Amino acid sequence: MNYPTELAYTKSHEWLKEADGVAEIGISDFAQSELGDVVFVNLPEVGDPVTAGEPFGDVESVKAVSDLVCPVSGEVCEINEELLDSPELLNSDPYGAWIIRVKDVTGYDEMITAAEYEAFVSEEG
Repeated sequence: MNYPTELAYTKSHEWLKEADGVAEIGISDFAQSELGDVVFVNLPEVGDPVTAGEPFGDVESVKAVSDLVCPVSGEVCEINEELLDSPELLNSDPYGAWIIRVKDVTGYDEMITAAEYEAFVSEEG
């Protein structure tokens, strides 16, 4: 599994990268491998508020439907529209295929480092 060290992670298997006050959020390599082939992504609208620890959408795979849990609070400023037509990008490039971007970000309390996340998933797996 691949866990880039420049990202922060959650125990619900999302990753976060912040740049210029905007948080980019996606799912980890572990999450996509557990889901199997992703066939649909349900995304919020631009302008929607998101709350740390609360679902903001879901991912449907051949195995199950899983909630996407937001690691921070703020406002959705962009969605990755490419995922609407090509949800399988979450499988082929989980760290390149971000899901949403959030501005006015608060609530980083539950984020863990790549090393902590790797230890967490090895215990879980």
